[in-house]
Amino acid sequence: MNLQIRDPRARELAERLAKKRKVSMTEAVIEALEEKLSREEQAEAPLQERVMKIVDRLHAIKGGEGRDMTKEEIDEMWGH
Repeated sequence: MNLQIRDPRARELAERLAKKRKVSMTEAVIEALEEKLSREEQAEAPLQERVMKIVDRLHAIKGGEGRDMTKEEIDEMWGH
């Protein structure tokens, strides 16, 4: 399939992204649209749900056996 982009700005952006990712312009446009749609859908989710997804991913990476921090440790971490 041959992608035809008539708008010069859109074509330039597609070419730049394709070159940067080392993919075809069609693939670059598809990936960019999928990423944008994903971000739009995530933005529609409630904040607590988005935060919990991040927490779950971090637990999967590090494990959930950390310890609670004291107020003093938190203050020190933030430079208070």
